[in-house]
Amino acid sequence: MEVENTVQLNKTRRKTKEKPKKWIKRVVKVRRITKVIKGGKKLRFGAIVVIGNEKGQVGLGVGKADDVIEAVKKAVNDGKRHLICVSLTKNYSIPYIIHGKYGAANVIVKPAAVGSGVLAGGSVRTVLELAGLQNISAKQLGCDNLLNNARATISALDSIKK
Repeated sequence: MEVENTVQLNKTRRKTKEKPKKWIKRVVKVRRITKVIKGGKKLRFGAIVVIGNEKGQVGLGVGKADDVIEAVKKAVNDGKRHLICVSLTKNYSIPYIIHGKYGAANVIVKPAAVGSGVLAGGSVRTVLELAGLQNISAKQLGCDNLLNNARATISALDSIKK
């Protein structure tokens, strides 16, 4: 049910709808990409963004454009297209140990005791926090590529049986 507030503006009454907080976005990395062309080098930017609502939905997006703001916007739209739903337990954790793999990146995600927080690093931490997990432990194995580790975490969270 939507809450409607009335606001008095210029002695007229207008109804405004209060929008709930939707998506939280965090930029994991912005990188410069150069392409050598006939007249010299062309500079572009690539962005990796994680988007989530901290209630069980999380997505990862990648975007490239001529400036940073457009690259981030494209990455946010890509992340909204690739959302997954994570089933959380009552103590904001996962039910069992899960493994994720993407390329050479391996990620192990384990449930942790209540009050321990998110014990992870890099892009894995960002994905877990925006998914709404609060008592969790994770370890990155293999490569240290931010994008591949984030994708491995997404594949691990997607493999949880609902």
